[in-house]
Amino acid sequence: MTMRRPLTGKVVIATHNAGKLREMQELLGPFGVEAVSAGELGLPEPAETGHMFAENAAIKAHAAARTTGLPALSDDSGLCVDALDGAPGLFTADWAGPAKDFPAAMGRVERELQKRGIAENGNRKAHFVSALVIAWPDGHEELFEGRVFGQVVWPPRGTEGFGYDPMFQPDGFDRTFGELSREEKHGIDWSKPEPKALSHRARAFLSLAAGCLRRA
Repeated sequence: MTMRRPLTGKVVIATHNAGKLREMQELLGPFGVEAVSAGELGLPEPAETGHMFAENAAIKAHAAARTTGLPALSDDSGLCVDALDGAPGLFTADWAGPAKDFPAAMGRVERELQKRGIAENGNRKAHFVSALVIAWPDGHEELFEGRVFGQVVWPPRGTEGFGYDPMFQPDGFDRTFGELSREEKHGIDWSKPEPKALSHRARAFLSLAAGCLRRA
């Protein structure tokens, strides 16, 4: 089995998304890793030209690592709706436009479902995907992925989280990600022998922590 490279010291969170940054900082908190964002450092956002979430995460992580000389952690994630052939998928952020208008993006998801005749009791299955990549300045990288399955609902409910959270209801819950607290959504009880996580990003982070992090 290939050994994972440990992540210690200072790391760049390769994102300009405030919601993602907050979640990653909270997840890294118990491990004594100092996190600074690409936005704080004034780093440009590289073009995401990959064909998979993992490829786009790697593009962002390697760009930040090369520029700063520090390890960089990047997430690329998205909402995949079964009845829309996996859309918005890689274009999850693009559907919100330059202004990051996610209420409009959620409205577009609903319109596309309605065009296909998908009513409230139709096939609204969906899942979130998160690909986390850590890249080092020497080009080494580690990849971790997580998924959470559920359905999209209309109208959106809740004001917690960000992005499409208010329209995604995970399996086994009667509330959307927008109605769950941050602790419920991605909190991890590290005191348990086998910690569990709900959100796609937290599930990917569990794998990352097991492979590359040590408790502070």
